[in-house]
Amino acid sequence: MTSPLARIESYPQEAKRLIGINYDQFIVLVALAEQRHLKKQAEIEKIKVRIIASGGGRKPEISPKLGVCLCLVYLRQKPIFEILGLLFDISKTKANDAFNYWIEILRDILPASQMEEVEGDSLKYQELRKTLCEYELIVDSAEQAIQRPTDYQEQKQYYSGKKKMHTLKNQFIVLPHGEDIVDIYIGQLGKTSDINLFRETQGKFDFKQKFIGDKAYIGGTTIMTPSKKPRNKEISELQKEENRQLSSRRIGVEHLIGKVKIFRVASDKFRLARHKYSQIIMAVCGLVRLRLNRLFLLMTNV
Repeated sequence: MTSPLARIESYPQEAKRLIGINYDQFIVLVALAEQRHLKKQAEIEKIKVRIIASGGGRKPEISPKLGVCLCLVYLRQKPIFEILGLLFDISKTKANDAFNYWIEILRDILPASQMEEVEGDSLKYQELRKTLCEYELIVDSAEQAIQRPTDYQEQKQYYSGKKKMHTLKNQFIVLPHGEDIVDIYIGQLGKTSDINLFRETQGKFDFKQKFIGDKAYIGGTTIMTPSKKPRNKEISELQKEENRQLSSRRIGVEHLIGKVKIFRVASDKFRLARHKYSQIIMAVCGLVRLRLNRLFLLMTNV
């Protein structure tokens, strides 16, 4: 059986279909991940109590390049871990361990949004807030099905009346035309309304910031929404035309959410441990930004 890594090395044009990013981006990602891996191992070595000499013991079964590829294959294709192990010629348990190790590294090196990229620098954060005021940011949310909780009270918290299933809700705030992810709010209860999610995150932005949303955001401040049809009445032709124009301006967020859902782990029913949901979806968002070439400054550090 040909491994996914051997396949994309022989046929680089197939990389985006198999792992979600193109081959050149994969090589850049591997270099970044290997740097973080070596740093992490050095930190572990400092506090490790050694019984045998350094360099002894069992050698790693997979290289950083293979580990990153394994992680991307899972995110993009979402096979069961038995199949993932077969693809990479390792056991199910080692495939699971490798995924959990490398997803943590991908999460460390790939900022999921512009806001996250500058959150540790107050000056850059204020500059970003000021720059964003030049745009009308687009807001939308997406729900993802999860396994039904066993506890009845917990079931009620996660039940989405809109989707008729138990879900987690994610809110995306993006640049016009879906050019980049500005901010993302991950893993909220399925029953939470879109407008309440927006109100919780609005404080991150300048008070002058303008937004565009769909009808779920009617009632929010500084956000432009379509005209809603009154009960037993029709909206005017002018309002219909304004709604069409607004829809064409906000379609970028739908396209970007579609790029996130290319990774099946972010679109199919989420079956991993729920406490890992935020880490995995944020890592996927980081990969989408890499796919869109929005991590140029990070990539130049390789």
